[in-house]
Amino acid sequence: MKRYHITAPINLSASISLPASKSTSNRAMIIYSLSGGNMLPQNLSDCDDTNVIIDALRYVPETIDIKAAGTAMRFLTAYLSVMRGTHVLTGTERMKHRPIGVLVDALRHLGAEIEYVGEEGFPPLRITGQTLRGGDLELPGNISSQYISALLMIGPVLKDGLTLRLQGEVISRPYIDLTLWMMREFGADVEWTGPDTIEVKSKPYKPTNYFIENDWSAASYWYEMVALSKDKDAEVRLSGLMDGSKQGDSSVRYIFSLLGVKTIFETKDEGVPQTVTLRKSGRRVPRLEYDFVNSPDLAQTFVVVCAMMGVKFHFTGLGTLKIKETDRIEALKTEMRKLGFVIRDENNSELIWDGERCEPDANAAIDTYEDHRMALAFAPVAMLQSITINNPQVVTKSYPNYWKDLEMAGFEIEVIGDR
Repeated sequence: MKRYHITAPINLSASISLPASKSTSNRAMIIYSLSGGNMLPQNLSDCDDTNVIIDALRYVPETIDIKAAGTAMRFLTAYLSVMRGTHVLTGTERMKHRPIGVLVDALRHLGAEIEYVGEEGFPPLRITGQTLRGGDLELPGNISSQYISALLMIGPVLKDGLTLRLQGEVISRPYIDLTLWMMREFGADVEWTGPDTIEVKSKPYKPTNYFIENDWSAASYWYEMVALSKDKDAEVRLSGLMDGSKQGDSSVRYIFSLLGVKTIFETKDEGVPQTVTLRKSGRRVPRLEYDFVNSPDLAQTFVVVCAMMGVKFHFTGLGTLKIKETDRIEALKTEMRKLGFVIRDENNSELIWDGERCEPDANAAIDTYEDHRMALAFAPVAMLQSITINNPQVVTKSYPNYWKDLEMAGFEIEVIGDR
């Protein structure tokens, strides 16, 4: 097993070219393919999750292995349902235990032909694509937004379009809004017609020259480093981000303002990629309460950074964390205990730290559970103490150059085990 032992620089000053947004790239590739375009979106992410979608759309093999890419599983399930041909969609062992029944049932309601190859309700799937009529559909609003986005993106190619009604609380709404905004960029006629209803007209996409913004989720780990740095003059410059971004995780700039990190945009131009500078403000709250229902992928970042800063917290809206790449709630509790912090959970959707400590493991090595965000979020702990990360290569899922970027910023990374 490979491990990285990470030591941070005393002074933090770096200019980082962030990866392109994974969530935007994945949506752009599905919509681009449905539009029949011949010009790929520009600045596509080079992460594992996007590459499996690119390969699937380029080669369209009979068996499509999306590995650990949950977004690819959901988006391609809907996409293959409206494309001619029969395909088996599969992935890793973990993927075969991640539920997909809600999406399959919804697509079957629209007329899709999908069979379970193994266990009912889980991948692999055998999908025979055809023209679907579409129509009205009701779904719980508290399911993964990726199910909703997958259905919305095929809406324009359905004979009768799609009217989607979401019941109860709608979670991760910014990700749904990102999907709608991108669909409109490719010529779709789609809008919220009520607080819980989205209507997609049957109107073909138009091929579009599309540019993808860099990733605010990836930016969160650099915010974390600035927050934890002992260097009062710490400064990180991040390229390719937009003020007024449609990415849900752009909320990171507001949350970190409560933890002493200020965000300075190069210009006041909204919607234009530019360089963002992160610096310490010297002001932070003693306790943080936040509902992550709209940005659950930021939860690991803030659990780690708050505890390491001594900021007590109560985080809610984390129900989807249990069905991510791993059970992130349990993983966070286990790994934070290694660092001496007792985190407790409530209602399978909340994480709380009230200041309780335990004896840290002097030889702690953070396990990553095949989850990229565990490695990404725990590495900045090195700003306060050297740290060892097991199976660090998992970052290729969303941020392939993370370790290179850390080294460029002055971090020392010692490779232990297999090279």
